[in-house]
Formats: sequence, C-alpha cells, structure tokens
Amino acid sequence: MKIVTIVGARPQFIKAAVLSRIFEKDSSFDEVIIHTGQHYDSNMSDVFFQELAIPKPKYNLGISGGSHGKMTGEMIICIEEIVLKEKPDMILLYGDTNSTLAGAIATSKLNIPIAHVEAGGRLGTMSNPEEINRIITDHVSSTLFACTASAMDFLKKEGLLEKAYLVGDPMYDAFRYYSGNVGDNCPEKLIKLDGTLITCPNEFYYLTCHRQENTDIEEKQLNILDAMESLDKPCVYPVHPRNSGKVKEICSSRDYMNVMFVQPVGYLMSIYLTKHAEKIITDSGGLQREAYFAKKQCVTVFDYVAWPETMVKNRNQLAKPMKSDILNKLSRNVTFDDYDMPFGDSHAAEKIIAILKERYLR
Repeated sequence: MKIVTIVGARPQFIKAAVLSRIFEKDSSFDEVIIHTGQHYDSNMSDVFFQELAIPKPKYNLGISGGSHGKMTGEMIICIEEIVLKEKPDMILLYGDTNSTLAGAIATSKLNIPIAHVEAGGRLGTMSNPEEINRIITDHVSSTLFACTASAMDFLKKEGLLEKAYLVGDPMYDAFRYYSGNVGDNCPEKLIKLDGTLITCPNEFYYLTCHRQENTDIEEKQLNILDAMESLDKPCVYPVHPRNSGKVKEICSSRDYMNVMFVQPVGYLMSIYLTKHAEKIITDSGGLQREAYFAKKQCVTVFDYVAWPETMVKNRNQLAKPMKSDILNKLSRNVTFDDYDMPFGDSHAAEKIIAILKERYLR
C-alpha cells in the first residue's frame, strides 16, 4: 500500500515520526513523504528529521511565507502534480496547518482516500485559521483518527462519527519514546539570536510564543515579555522565525535581563526544557499537551480551549496577553494528584496502522 504523507510544520514532523518508524519496518507499506516547506528554517525543520530519524522527504516544495491563500494555493498545485505522478493508495495528513488543508483539497478532488490524524479538535470559532483547516480536512477525509474523547464528541456533533476512531495522541507516543533519550543532563547549549552559545540555567521557566494574535500587536507581546521579566527565575524563550524580527526590534529599545532570547530548539532539547522547567507559558497547541505529559503547570496565552482534558486543577489555564493575568495564573497552586492520561496509552501509532490495514488491506 503506497501512502503519501504530507507534512510542513514542527508538530507534524513529531507525529509523523512515530508512524514513519513503523511504516519503514512493515513491508505492507510504501511511504512517500512530501514536505511542503511551511517551516523552512533549519532549526524548525531539518533538525527534526535528523533527531527523530524520519525518512528524508522525497519531495520538498519549499513553499513558505505570504498570505494564507497564496501559500495554500501554491501547495495545492504542487501536491496535485506529485500525487498524480505517484498514484498513491492513500493520503496521510496531520493536524491543522495550511499544509494539511492544501493536502486535503488537492487530493480529495482526485478521489484518493484521506486519513486525518488529530481529527476532531475544535475551538468553536471560525476566526481562527486552523479551525477552518481542521473542519474542512475532517469533512473530506475518509478515515479520522481522534486523540481524545472530546474530539470524538465534536465529530459526533458534525455527523462524522461513523468514520472516526479514538486512538490516542501520537504526540504522547513521541514524548514517551523520545523522553528515553533525554535524561537530566541538558542535551545541548542554547544559541542566542546573535549566534552566541549559552548554557541553559538549572532553574528556569519555558516560554514559546508564535501566534499572530500575540505577536503582531506589539502591546500584547510586550505584556507577555514583561510578565516573564518579572518572574523569580530566568525564562528561556526560543523565538519562532516569523517573530524574530519583531523581537530584535523590541530588544533594541528595551532591556530584558531575565528573558533568554534564543534560536529555535530541536525536539529533544524541547523535551528537556519541558521536563525541567519550573512552569511553562505558551500559545502552542502542542506544548500545552507536552506540559501535561510532563506534569508541569502550563499557562496558555490564548482565547480558546484547545484541549479540554488539560484544563483541570489549574494544570493548564488560559490567560490574556496581559502581564497581570499571566502572573496571576502562574501564581496559582497546582496539583497533579489523581493524575490520569486522557491522551491514550502511547500506542496511538500502532492502532492507526492496524486500522489502516483492516480497512484498506483486506
């Protein structure tokens, strides 16, 4: 069975790693990977393929930047051409990026079955671009793999339950698998934005902030950074490439002594930062789950609940991009007593493969 896997961004590389590892060992499958290039920076792309031992993409489209429409449109054209050439039996898509949407649109019109991993996630607002990507992809896909019970509930409301399977979260598979390669010793030095190598502190907070809602308006970004500056320990902040110009501009006129602005880190380093951070502040859908996996308090600077399962006992709390709200949420007591794992048993990939075999390899 020939499968074309379409990826383009960091979270998709992580999920793809656990399935691609099984595909390589199973002669029933022939996987062809298309990398759209949506995350083009070496620290956001190449390092993940190297660290996670993902097979080298057969195609790298090099498409990034520009408006949502321009990016998605260029991807659709290129993906269609490749799929017509490769003639796969199935398309495998992950998550909710423009790469996912482009793959869904291009291949659904070619009448090729689509499997969507991480199906059913909903924020409840069409103002979020990823929400549109998720909904369209779920509705044109042939098989839906949901991470959580809440995702299955959303799929049921939209009449999609008959083609949906609750398998767990491949990101939890990856976190468990690769955590074994990350001990208590920091795997690498951090690299400042100017290229200087620095050592990760023993005690620190971990911040990621990349959403346009938080970075395009300077006042919001300043509030987030001012909150980090007020913390009792240093804050490690790997700066996303799309935001590095703005951060450098801010730092040219303001001194942040407590915030360590560094270049993007690889997956293994991110696992280390997650497992050893005092607390985590993020606007990433992936890192808030990884914080939960690691039993770390997380404050998510976002207006909508992405993963309801994490929003218990102050383990994950939403905050406005306001210094006072972020610090208030971070100050609350958190317990991981009665901790359970609503993201599966770390065998989601095996379940996905088994279902694909049962449905398409009879």
